[in-house]
Amino acid sequence: MSTTDVETLARTRLRSLRSTLGYSLEELAERTHLSPSTISRIETGKRTLGLDVLVPLAQTLGVSLDALFERPGDEDVVIRPAPHSSGGHTTWPLSRSDGRTVAIKMRLEPSTRAPEQRVHPGHDWFVVIEGQVHLLLGDREIEVGTGEAAEFSTMTPHAIRAVGGPAELIMIFDREGQRAHVHQ
Repeated sequence: MSTTDVETLARTRLRSLRSTLGYSLEELAERTHLSPSTISRIETGKRTLGLDVLVPLAQTLGVSLDALFERPGDEDVVIRPAPHSSGGHTTWPLSRSDGRTVAIKMRLEPSTRAPEQRVHPGHDWFVVIEGQVHLLLGDREIEVGTGEAAEFSTMTPHAIRAVGGPAELIMIFDREGQRAHVHQ
């Protein structure tokens, strides 16, 4: 980001904050002891940004100087999952840890050993994005293929296993489900 871009960002933020807080040029000028024309020229780029004007504006608008010049990032939107492997599966968190529901991507390796079925409070949902899995649901064994989804109460004993090769799933469950699935 060039110096001009950073200055434009700060000017836009100043104008936006003033507008959001409901200050006219005259009201902000009175509170900062600057003239309305000075503030207008700052917002439109016709006056240089100096500490002599930025400090009173930032204080009055309730922001730090850093906040005026901070480059917009994507950390509040984009999740960059890191894999965690355990046994025959790898998981990637796809949601933030503070939500009511949890989303993960899971890769299951095929195994000849039948997985242990578990019971816990909650509700699970998954979609198979690659491969094929068998959902063991009590006495039932249900085949779920690529592009298909399954949804069930977790109070029924359940487990999932890959069949015929690796399988990848996107799973969504509530906090109870997270404790049971992610921390096994």
